Amino acid sequence: MRTAVSLLPRELPEEQAAVGNLVAEHRSPSLGDMLEYHMGWVDERGELPLAPVSRGKALRPTLCLFACEALSGEWVPGLPAAVALELIHNFSLIHDDIQDGDLERRHRPTVWALWGQAQAIVAGNAMRALADRTALELTRRGVKSQTAFRVSCLLTRGYLEMTSGQCMDLAFEGRLDIRLEDYLEMISRKTGALIRCAVEMGAMVGCDDERTVGTLAHCGSTLGLAFQIKDDILGIWGDEDATGKSVGNDIRRKKKSFPVVYALETANGAARKLLVDIYNKVSLDDRDVEEVLGVLEELDVLGYAGRVTQRQAALALEEARRIPLPPWALAETEGLVQFLVQRES
Repeated sequence: MRTAVSLLPRELPEEQAAVGNLVAEHRSPSLGDMLEYHMGWVDERGELPLAPVSRGKALRPTLCLFACEALSGEWVPGLPAAVALELIHNFSLIHDDIQDGDLERRHRPTVWALWGQAQAIVAGNAMRALADRTALELTRRGVKSQTAFRVSCLLTRGYLEMTSGQCMDLAFEGRLDIRLEDYLEMISRKTGALIRCAVEMGAMVGCDDERTVGTLAHCGSTLGLAFQIKDDILGIWGDEDATGKSVGNDIRRKKKSFPVVYALETANGAARKLLVDIYNKVSLDDRDVEEVLGVLEELDVLGYAGRVTQRQAALALEEARRIPLPPWALAETEGLVQFLVQRES
């Protein structure tokens, strides 16, 4: 049997239908070009790419369809919700690339790098609007209109929370006094909110039991923290061949990720002064990166971050086991959680 987990990330034709309908209805081929390019369906000329383009992990739609199937035995009714989640995630990526000044994503030029910032902002806004409309398509999959409305409202609340997390993250850029609890609050919004929403939306479509939905939503929250902390680990110590980024990439960008925030909070004396002096520089060179890596090693930041990731993963599994899931679903949950905390990219 093909489950929701095994189907993704490549089989969401509803995404292409949503973008295609937008172009047809509003006669805006250039907007369609930007959206299709960002999703990896075409190259910058609007033609099929010569080589397959990475579309990421599709974690959020996978979790949504998985929760729906685990509780109802079917994943197809949750497709509009899954597509809406992936569109929201990609809307945020288009805007993030502008805010971060990133010229590449998944080894290709970003939308703004090709079409300019103004057009990329419009493309991101269109992607968000498509997501809102797509979520309401649940009724065409046999989902009750009341449930579809609740799922749509949940999605809106989720991306508003995600946006507030992004605002916090931007505010952290010029600060060195961020506490670990502040950072965890930020990622619980910026990353965790949409991951929690993914599980909760799928559960809403799959069952009517509020307690079950709430338990799975809490599972999604803890999974979101584990996912982001692992991302932060890879942003510093990840293998270049697997991540496409050099070792210490997030340090060079002066990103206030989990390892750096923890180091700034726990380092003392000369080690803390070194970190503060380096992070007060306008730009960092190779020597700066090496010195920061040395402080992180002295503090065993990698070990601590790994333990926190494992702890959050264990909490997510603990929540999942509180629900009478079928054996296959519990096994898939355990495998998915381990994949997320052990992945190399």
